[in-house]
Amino acid sequence: MSKDPAGAKLCSIDFEIFGHVQGVCFRMYTEKKGLRLGLCGWVKNTNKGTVVGQVQGPAEMIHEMKVWLSKEGSPSCRISRASFSNERSIDKVEFNGFKTRF
Repeated sequence: MSKDPAGAKLCSIDFEIFGHVQGVCFRMYTEKKGLRLGLCGWVKNTNKGTVVGQVQGPAEMIHEMKVWLSKEGSPSCRISRASFSNERSIDKVEFNGFKTRF
C-alpha cells in the first residue's frame, strides 16, 4: 500500500463525465476543486462532448472528488453519468498541481 508523507494511501483514477458539461466552466471548477482538495491531475474537453481527466492524491480526497464529479460539478452543468476507470495505488503523484489541458 502506497503512502504519502502524512501516511495516507495514494491513488490515481481516470474519469469521464457525460451530460451538459462543456461550455459551462466544468473544467475550471474541476481544476479549482482538485486544488482545494490537495489533488494533482488534469482535465480536458473531448470532441464527443464529454470531459475527461485524471486525478491523483490521498484516497480519501479522491473519493470526495469522485462524488463531486458525479453529483455536483460546475453550477450550470447537468451531469448524466460519471465513469471512473484505471483506479490504482501509486507511490507518488505524477503531476504538479491540477491543470486544464487543451
